Amino acid sequence: MGWGAFYEVGGLFLTLLPPPQPAEEAAEEPGSWEETFKTHTDSKPNGPTSVGLDFSLPGFEHVYGIPEHADNLRLRTTEGGDPYRLYNLDVFQYELYNPMALYGSVPLLLAHSARSTLGLFWLNAAETWVDISSNTAGKTLFGKLLDYMQGGGETPQTDVRWMSESGIIDVFLLLGPTPAAVAGQYAALTGTQALPPLFALGYHQSRWNYNNEEDVAAVERGFEEHALPCDVLWLDIEHADGKRYFTWDPSKFPQPRAMLERLAAKKRKMVSIVDPHIKVDSAYRVHSELRARGFYVKTKDGGDYEGWCWPGSAAYPDFTNPEMRAWWASMFAYDQYEGSTENLFTWNDMNEPSVFSGPEVTMHKDAVHHGGWEHRDLHNLYGFYVQMATAEGQIQRSGGRQRPFVLSRAFFAGSQRYGAVWTGDNAAEWEHLKISIPMCLSFGLAGLSFCGADVGGFFKNPEPELLVRWYQAGAFQPFFRAHAHLDTVRREPWLFGEENAALIRAALRQRYALLPFWYTAFYRCHRHGLPVMRPLWMEYPEDTTTFAMDDQYLIGEWRPP
Repeated sequence: MGWGAFYEVGGLFLTLLPPPQPAEEAAEEPGSWEETFKTHTDSKPNGPTSVGLDFSLPGFEHVYGIPEHADNLRLRTTEGGDPYRLYNLDVFQYELYNPMALYGSVPLLLAHSARSTLGLFWLNAAETWVDISSNTAGKTLFGKLLDYMQGGGETPQTDVRWMSESGIIDVFLLLGPTPAAVAGQYAALTGTQALPPLFALGYHQSRWNYNNEEDVAAVERGFEEHALPCDVLWLDIEHADGKRYFTWDPSKFPQPRAMLERLAAKKRKMVSIVDPHIKVDSAYRVHSELRARGFYVKTKDGGDYEGWCWPGSAAYPDFTNPEMRAWWASMFAYDQYEGSTENLFTWNDMNEPSVFSGPEVTMHKDAVHHGGWEHRDLHNLYGFYVQMATAEGQIQRSGGRQRPFVLSRAFFAGSQRYGAVWTGDNAAEWEHLKISIPMCLSFGLAGLSFCGADVGGFFKNPEPELLVRWYQAGAFQPFFRAHAHLDTVRREPWLFGEENAALIRAALRQRYALLPFWYTAFYRCHRHGLPVMRPLWMEYPEDTTTFAMDDQYLIGEWRPP
């Protein structure tokens, strides 16, 4: 194969890009061997690297996938603008309709036409950019009809360029030819969605933060008194002792086991947050053990990598190390996680990883992982491994008798095997409610069927009508959780007047009436890899009017492949 030449594979055309320039040439370019971003310097000890590949897709003008982006379901062309970026980041108040990177990355792109469906899976966990161009971009329907009538219309074609900072070319062509076949082929490579425990498909009530045990009891009482169904209450970072995870604040939550047992008596569960940044404190057992075992990510100079996050100075466990993951899983045992019971489950947040003092609020690319791998090589896998180890810990603690529930903000291809994901820190705005549908549809196309958005919006305060509408929409999305920022007003469903409470109650009850339907849909997804929440074009693949629709979707039964 020669560089720059075209090759046809199963009807696709691809071009091999040339390798990086020799070191003596690259050294002349600024940033090739050392690069500075604001106050951060990336030493690039192995020199400049990159890999890329072009694909031409004749006959296709609709492409989808490569989450996570707050954008329409159908991917736009990027000519004249920035490419879509895949690089897991802790993004504060993200912009809509923007190709910027968000919390998770799945390098899977789907193309669909009335004739067939195919997929491109670019297996690379480094920072990745995806450029999309099309020979039909900008043409109106009238213009296309005119071309056709005049006999001068060219065959639609979409061109896709993948570019990653490091790694090798490892790409899978999923040739379909049906949407269901592509979903099955991708599931065969990365696994299917884990079957959630039934309670996880109910309603979840969360905020940053419920203040103490009395506050938790009052919220639970409110659901009882207002006849509002709720399965799970959540605790954010303030529940821990000085944000030392696997602990409880002794003044706010002095008797966590008793609190959990009271919830269990009503058949309710609790989720507590366990983030992967560990407070640097010699008196903190978790930190002391990690340091003694050498389980932290290292700097390029061999010391433990430290950054700034919620607890202050924090170190970061190396989840790429199988021994570290096994140790982390063991921490969820009932005799290790003090005060935990079988109805306590886990939320992994900030696992991009988030480093407040790092470049782009994440880890330096020249940090070093197990086996000598640079962080740049596997950045997008970090959150995947956090969720994997946490889910394994929940399975082990019950002796394999209880299915885990783990929510993760960061994700990669295959994260569906370990739990749920959500759209991150959205805002109480109508446009954010609207964008939750194409975002979740895009997640589902990439195998992540157990997804949702914070009902009511994380930032800002929703007006009552927006909150009600969000409950009504959220009741028909796979993961159904209300969540809110520390600085927002309280927004439990009964705080907006009886009329609004009645509307929210109806939405919640409708969700619970359909739980058998949801559970069956997830079982089919678990068995066959078919999305639970899916766009209309997957069900009606020859109906071109559905190809750009992302304000409607289907749940449940699927036609035979």
